[in-house]
Amino acid sequence: MKYRRTAVIKLDTPDGADPLLQETVEQFKHCANTASEWCWHGDDGYHVTSKAKAERALYDQLKDETDLTANLVQKGIRRAVEAVKSGVERLNRGENTSQPYFSADSAVYDKRSATFHRDRVSLSTIDGRIECDYILPDDSETPPTKYVSDEDFEFRMAHLQYYDNDWYLHASMRKVEADEEIPESESKHSTVLGVDLGVNNLAVASTGRFWSADEINHWRREYEKRRGSLQRCGSRYAHENIEAVGRKEYRRFEIHLHTLANELIEEAVENDCSHIVFEDLTYIRENIPEATWQHVWAFRRLYGYVEYKADEYGVEVVRVDPRNTSNNASTCEFTHDRATAATGDSLELHYSM
Repeated sequence: MKYRRTAVIKLDTPDGADPLLQETVEQFKHCANTASEWCWHGDDGYHVTSKAKAERALYDQLKDETDLTANLVQKGIRRAVEAVKSGVERLNRGENTSQPYFSADSAVYDKRSATFHRDRVSLSTIDGRIECDYILPDDSETPPTKYVSDEDFEFRMAHLQYYDNDWYLHASMRKVEADEEIPESESKHSTVLGVDLGVNNLAVASTGRFWSADEINHWRREYEKRRGSLQRCGSRYAHENIEAVGRKEYRRFEIHLHTLANELIEEAVENDCSHIVFEDLTYIRENIPEATWQHVWAFRRLYGYVEYKADEYGVEVVRVDPRNTSNNASTCEFTHDRATAATGDSLELHYSM
């Protein structure tokens, strides 16, 4: 049986490391956005979804244009191809979408571009490697310390992410245990996809993949400005336009959340997950006090979309109460570090047979 976790680890960067990491991330985004533009080609219906084809066409160019290692260039291209592939699948379903664009300050690392230790990580940058110590809770039973210190959990890959003026490692970890007692007919249902909701990241999956809240936060602020300007005008025309702005905001967010829901389900299917697990939204205000009413509305909408869409794929969607971390549900065990919920950290989950 495989247990998957995402350990969200704050990094203690050495002096002089921040500019190197920032430029590394910028160049990684350049690779991803260049590849996205090349793969998308425009709205003529022709889109490249082959990682090998994209790498053959773009690797030499991007290697010359950046100071990244070969592995990071490849990861940037592959990240774009995966996003384009998801976009093509949405187009095939008759949904509206556009060329993927990467704006979040993040980069993807695997074991070739990073060396994961139990107390630190060595990361490739545009100018050699740097070592960053982990900043972990003192309590050995508190995530992420619980998993980072456990030798049975193996680092698989990680997303390096910058937010709130700090660097974080969203490390995907896996633990494989003996499953002799699990009936063969049930062994395929040994994994769940945990989903955490937040303000900086709208959703973080237990595989390590995350969906930035940059776009929805940007448009939330823009629509609030428009409404504020119209309210100051005070005319009947302005009042009617406030309602029109509200409808436009609603439609934009609906499309964005539909896309996110589809990608969450795709992530579950690709990782052979039988369940997608959300925290119970009844207590979302307590767990994420920074969340606006738009965030809470988005969380509830997202859960509803995932719930009805997942049925088509035979994936069950469940909610668990993050306040009762000492109680195990009948199908999953849940651990939630409340102190980190507001930054978009992931719920810690595993499937229990």
